[in-house]
Amino acid sequence: MGFGDLKTPGGLKVLNDFLADKSYIEGWVPSQADVAVFDAISSAPSTVLCHALRWYNHIKSFQNQKGSLPGVKKPLGQYGPAGVEDKTAADSKDDDDDMDLFGSDEEEDAEAEKLKEERIAAYAAKKSKKPTLIAKSSILLDVKPWDDETDMAKLEECVRSISMAGLLWGQSKLVPVGYGIKKLQIGCVVEDDKVGTDQLEEQITAFEDYVQSMDVAAFNKI
Repeated sequence: MGFGDLKTPGGLKVLNDFLADKSYIEGWVPSQADVAVFDAISSAPSTVLCHALRWYNHIKSFQNQKGSLPGVKKPLGQYGPAGVEDKTAADSKDDDDDMDLFGSDEEEDAEAEKLKEERIAAYAAKKSKKPTLIAKSSILLDVKPWDDETDMAKLEECVRSISMAGLLWGQSKLVPVGYGIKKLQIGCVVEDDKVGTDQLEEQITAFEDYVQSMDVAAFNKI
């Protein structure tokens, strides 16, 4: 498994495809797995790779907290989809095998198993708690492009690629604003303690090749 060389367009394309239906590299919260992959990228992915760019901007917001994120860093080649070999990790593994034929694999397996057990226990504890009332809001956003030549289908794809716990995208439509320009009007439902309008604006306007600005057209508590 692995993403390949994340400093190349090919590696970033693999990362983008991997994140098409995932918020994080592993699990449901930011972890050292995200830090390891983030550190292997030399610069922000292109806006064409909207899933990778959305993830990159989100993990970048944890820049001052990277050391406190959960989990244990593993070699880069142990993250990502099956069938893509990270050469650096593979060479490192070959060298380790030459030096220690018995110890390293067992230690890594034990560490991975321990981490898995901790995550399962944390998830079980979370599920066992009694349900509480979750405050939610319905938000209608106006997302404005730069001009009438902006690809609005791609703009909407980028917006919908934003994935956060407590965020659910709804219906959308294009609304004329003049001079042949149309804005994207899109609704979403958010959990108030997890998602704020400032977070949405930060991530949406990060797609700066398509998005000029974002405004809140309507905000209602549910």
